[in-house]
Amino acid sequence: MQMSSRKNQSSALQTPAFMRSSSPRFHLDLWLRFTVHSWVLDVARTVVMLVLSGDICPLNRPGLADYLHLLYNVTLPFVLLRMLERSPRTLPPVVVRLGIVAVAMGTSFHLVADSVTRRLLLVGYQLPLSVRENPVMTELGPSSLVDAFELLFHYDDALGHVMWSVPLFLVLLLFFSGSFCHRTHEQKLLPPAAWMLLAPNAAYYWYLITEGQTFIIFIFTCFAMTATVMHQRRRGFVPDVNGVFMLSSFSGALLLLVVWVTCLWDDPALRKRHPGLIYVPQPRVVFTLHLHQVKPALNPN
Repeated sequence: MQMSSRKNQSSALQTPAFMRSSSPRFHLDLWLRFTVHSWVLDVARTVVMLVLSGDICPLNRPGLADYLHLLYNVTLPFVLLRMLERSPRTLPPVVVRLGIVAVAMGTSFHLVADSVTRRLLLVGYQLPLSVRENPVMTELGPSSLVDAFELLFHYDDALGHVMWSVPLFLVLLLFFSGSFCHRTHEQKLLPPAAWMLLAPNAAYYWYLITEGQTFIIFIFTCFAMTATVMHQRRRGFVPDVNGVFMLSSFSGALLLLVVWVTCLWDDPALRKRHPGLIYVPQPRVVFTLHLHQVKPALNPN
């Protein structure tokens, strides 16, 4: 009897404290803050940039979309830090600081490139075409100015998106790795609050994949989440209500992505814009190509 009780005590000590909790709860305030912040300051920024007329603000001064982006850059690190505070698993302080610096730099690259893109759209820049193929760029002189614009968009597409999205998905993965409970405490159904946030959360992940061109990072995060679930199931643990919410959100985003790519699979203009093996059209490009042609506000001549 003493040996069995000692075994039970030792196994309980080996089980992480966050998995021994008998009442996992849904972090409504955390997910509501994340969803509202993402939609108001990130998705709305793109909508404002494409729809709002460029005559409202002078082109040599920041516009409404730029201010929304600036607010997003300032507040995103605080949202990620709050999520890390709720995560039972932690990272070394040095890693957290480096991640916050990377997010700030990546979103700043994106702010500058998006601000320039908005002004280029008003003088006839065509998003479905590459920088060098755009008619606006062919009229520039000297021709080396095109290299400067290509460098600007390289900072955004290649560096900015990676420095922005990798820490974001890493924090989500870290939070998910701590969202497990014992099999006896498994909740089969999500609470109504989780169902309310499921669709907008999944839609935002879809937006990150398509507009941010982060499919590779997203799919690796999905693989890591699946591997974590398989590993924890062998130990007798299952995702708690927050883990199920994250799995459902990522699954919904993946379903939206499949539908999106299938509907635009045979578009020749988009195929030319995304010639690589991974074909994920950007909503901004689709909007300007098929739904709304931006009328030049300035006469390039």
